[in-house]
Amino acid sequence: MRMQWTAFLDAVQERGEYASPAEAERSARVVLALLGAHLVGGVRSELAARLPEGLALVLLNPLQAHEPLAPERFIRATAAWIEGATEKTATWDVSAVLSVVADLAGEDLMNRILFQLPPGYDLLFGRPQPG
Repeated sequence: MRMQWTAFLDAVQERGEYASPAEAERSARVVLALLGAHLVGGVRSELAARLPEGLALVLLNPLQAHEPLAPERFIRATAAWIEGATEKTATWDVSAVLSVVADLAGEDLMNRILFQLPPGYDLLFGRPQPG
């Protein structure tokens, strides 16, 4: 079931402790655009179907990635796309957005998402995997 725009941004705003919904939306758009470049096929489509429509389009029309980014490079890329961000603030932004995505996705889809990503993304989603 597709999550409503306001509910998604409210959750990101709360987790990211952003001052405004606009800050939460900015982070969500950048993180989902980068994430979309790493997901393929049915996994990306299934996740998009659960996101609010405007953010689903961001996920389905991602920024281009020439290779899968390791988690630390994903953070650096996020920092590069958010004006005034540092790696520390970008880590916060990524965590705020991806933890909401993980809740929305559920366990089965999250396992399939993590299977497509380089090792270490489980921590960015707030879902550490037993090692």
